[in-house]
Amino acid sequence: MSRSSVRRLIAAGALAGAAGTTALYTVTYLDQVVRGRPSSDLPAQTARKLAGTVGIEFGEDERARSREEGAGALLGILVGVGLGAAYGLLRASGREISAPVAGVGLGLVAMAAADAPMTLLGLTDPRTWGVAGWLSDLIPHLTYGLVTVYAFQLMAEERRSPRGRAR
Repeated sequence: MSRSSVRRLIAAGALAGAAGTTALYTVTYLDQVVRGRPSSDLPAQTARKLAGTVGIEFGEDERARSREEGAGALLGILVGVGLGAAYGLLRASGREISAPVAGVGLGLVAMAAADAPMTLLGLTDPRTWGVAGWLSDLIPHLTYGLVTVYAFQLMAEERRSPRGRAR
């Protein structure tokens, strides 16, 4: 496979990851609307702790909290787009995986990528979540994985003209 083809698949993966991230956020916000639950402050806490490890301080005022919330959301977008790009690279290797299996697998990887840092930083303990907590994390991440995989397929498939030549 040529370098330009690999780059194209990585770019398609990144764009598919952005679509998957949008789907994840949509499912999460719909859950908040339906159940009336508040948004999680874990992404902001994670951003604060990670920034602190490299010597960046957001401060303690209201603007600092807004920066933390923004940084937390940006970290989520970075993970989603980055995992999509990684999926594109995996597909560039020629590995064929059925879309449903790939979608579930990618969703579980995304969930681990989001939850592991929060757990390692001592911000959450998944052993204490309960069924509702697990479902409110699992369903959006599975949605991410499935949307990312199917969006990737739509972008990466070669479209052929009626004469069999690539357009």
